[in-house]
Amino acid sequence: MLNYYIYNHDTSKTWVTFVHGAGGSSSIWYKQIRSFKSEYNVLVLDLRDHGKSKMRLKDTFNSKYTFEAITNDIVEVIEYLGIEKSHFIGISMGTILIRNLAEMKPELVESMILGGAIMKFDFRSQVLIKFGVVFKSVVPYMLLYKLFAFIIMPKKSHKKARTLFVNEAKKLYQKEFIKWFKLTSEINPLLRFFRAKDIKIPTLYIMGDEDYLFLPAIQLIVDKHIKSSLLLVKDCGHVVNVEQPDFFNIETIRFINSLA
Repeated sequence: MLNYYIYNHDTSKTWVTFVHGAGGSSSIWYKQIRSFKSEYNVLVLDLRDHGKSKMRLKDTFNSKYTFEAITNDIVEVIEYLGIEKSHFIGISMGTILIRNLAEMKPELVESMILGGAIMKFDFRSQVLIKFGVVFKSVVPYMLLYKLFAFIIMPKKSHKKARTLFVNEAKKLYQKEFIKWFKLTSEINPLLRFFRAKDIKIPTLYIMGDEDYLFLPAIQLIVDKHIKSSLLLVKDCGHVVNVEQPDFFNIETIRFINSLA
C-alpha cells in the first residue's frame, strides 16, 4: 500500500485527498495542509516509487506501470481507510490519475479540483516526449527532467516551482523515472477519451495564465463539459499551488464549500 498521511478534523465529515504529479511527492502540498486540515479531513498520498512509498515499499509494486494500476493504488488506500467519498485535488500528472479514478470509481468522487491539468499534449509536448523516449536510456534522467521542467515552467517567476519539482525528482532512481516516462509516452488515447466524455462530476480547473502548454485544451473542455469551470490564476505558470498558494487555497476551499 502507498505511504499516506491523514489529518482528522474534530467535527467535519468531509474528506479531501491530494494527489501529486510524476517526480513529486506529498511534500509539494506543504502550503495547503494547514488551510485544509482546519476545514476538512485530509488525506495526502505518495504515489508508487515516490516519497516514502519508494522508501518503505521498495519491492511491493511488481505490476506493470499502467494508469489503471497506479489509480488502483490510490483506490486501495481510500477503501482501506473506509472513506466513502472524497473531494480530490491534483496537480500536473496527478490530475490525470484523478480523472481516471473518477472514470473507474465515480462513487468515490465528490468533486475534482485539477491544478495545472494535463488533458492534451500539443505538438511541442509530443516532440519533447519522443525525444525523451529515444534518449531516456542514454541521457542521465535528471538532465531530461530539468529540460522538461524548464520547457513547462520557463519564466523566471516559475523558478521556485521548477526547483521544487527538480529537487523532488532527484529522489527517484533512473529505472523509476524510465517507468514513469514510458507511461507518459502512451497517454494520448486516454486523454482523447477524457476530452470527449463529459463525466458530469463537479470539476474546477485551476490554471496559471502562463501555462502555455496545457491551458488551451482546458479552455476547450470547459466549453463542452457542463459541470466544469475554469479559474485562471494571473501571472502564474503550471504549478499553481506552489506559485500562488494563498489564492489556490482560498478559491479551492470556496469551491468545495459551494457544493455542500
